Amino acid sequence: MKTPHKQPAVPSAPQQEQKIKDKIGSIAAVADDLPIVLIIHNFQKEMAVEYISRRGEIELGTTLKKIRQMGPAYNTEFFNPEDAKEYVPKIIEMLEHNDDNEIVSFFQQVRTKKGHPWTWHFSTIKILMRDDTGAPLLSVTTAFPIEPLHHVTSKVSRLLEENNFLRKNYSLFSRLSDREKEVLRLMALGQTAAESAEALSISVTTIETHRRNIKAKLATTSFYELTQYARSFDLI
Repeated sequence: MKTPHKQPAVPSAPQQEQKIKDKIGSIAAVADDLPIVLIIHNFQKEMAVEYISRRGEIELGTTLKKIRQMGPAYNTEFFNPEDAKEYVPKIIEMLEHNDDNEIVSFFQQVRTKKGHPWTWHFSTIKILMRDDTGAPLLSVTTAFPIEPLHHVTSKVSRLLEENNFLRKNYSLFSRLSDREKEVLRLMALGQTAAESAEALSISVTTIETHRRNIKAKLATTSFYELTQYARSFDLI
């Protein structure tokens, strides 16, 4: 007689919780010796924080217990939501790839309290643990601050600010025609209408019309903002 195929036993909730504790325990055993902040999230509990290293508690000025009590408010309290628009899709893509070796890296702005200035951190995240069905269960994130006095910090900050500007204003910029983008580039370079007309082999009147249309489409007459568009969208 053929033996019926048995489905693998699904672990009970207490068993899964114990496995989570064991995994976190192995990380926590070395976390305080590392020069980084370690955070473990639970994918199956809407990315709830399961663990944060002591260094992380000190940097945020809080405790794991208080973070758990905050619920989703934890994210907006300590992290700039504008950054999430950049890295959350990357994390979702990582989960879709379902690859334990894939690492997502990103910059994020962190603050200790509302009203305090943001500080840039560089973070990485990967899948740490799966449940018995193979679905992602835990992720581990490492983070460390970018030293404010380091010579590359100002350069990184400018690049990130340009990236934020790009995301925020992409819909406006996309309204420009190719010719208007050429005119905007020359405006940002400081060329006069006559110089731009000569460079593009068109009349000064046409250049002036393009300039008016550019300012209307981008909703600004500020030369500084116009140059921001040119820099952020790689026109100069």
